[in-house]
Amino acid sequence: MRVFIVHAHPEERSFNGAMTRTAQEALAAAGHEVVVSDLYRMGFDPVSGRRNFTTVRDPAYFRQQAEEAHAAAHDGFAPAIQAEQDKLFWCEALIFQFPLWWFGLPAILKGWVDRVFASGGRIYGGGKWYDRGVFAGKRAMCAATIGGGAPMYSEQGLNGPIGAILFPVNHGIFYFTGFTVIEPFLVHGPARMKDGERAAELERYRRRVLALGTAPTIDYPKLADYDERYVLKAPGSPAADRDGAAGVAPA
Repeated sequence: MRVFIVHAHPEERSFNGAMTRTAQEALAAAGHEVVVSDLYRMGFDPVSGRRNFTTVRDPAYFRQQAEEAHAAAHDGFAPAIQAEQDKLFWCEALIFQFPLWWFGLPAILKGWVDRVFASGGRIYGGGKWYDRGVFAGKRAMCAATIGGGAPMYSEQGLNGPIGAILFPVNHGIFYFTGFTVIEPFLVHGPARMKDGERAAELERYRRRVLALGTAPTIDYPKLADYDERYVLKAPGSPAADRDGAAGVAPA
């Protein structure tokens, strides 16, 4: 399997760093191919703009999606962006490795998505989304450290369910572009763990990355399950009856 890890933590000796090294070593030892984009070490610029492109569609007014479509049609992405896109197309499994900061991705990783996941049919667009997405058949997973304990991120917890917090990544980035979404791998409070506990978590992670091809996934509805308004069809509704159990995709 070809695995692409996008690593987003500024400290090499962090637990995130240990997780990425564990994944690299385990996957390589098992004969898999691994590529890592360590965004901080790369000095990746997360700020989007005309620097994303070598082409220009409209010099007078910047519309990012329009420029992305133009670049996709004219081989006009900046080398740094093209290199990251090439890794996405190369891989069979994608891992985002990051600490949960302010209930979301670190800015450098969100900026990487903003710049690399381009519209205009390159990564999405032109009807290529969700289960019809460009990356259909590939798998993706969040591997994240979280400062608070697991009970805080439960249905009744103070911070709310972790599934809702990660929905913008799992559904809005991964599934939106076609990936099958693997259940996230979460480590709560590694800074408060003893050495033996951290070692146990790394062993648990080693087992997970070696099972990326069979790990449990999140089952999201397909486009055919929605009506023309992109609202889920109610069982027994005229649309569901007309289109069959699975429905048909809107035109």
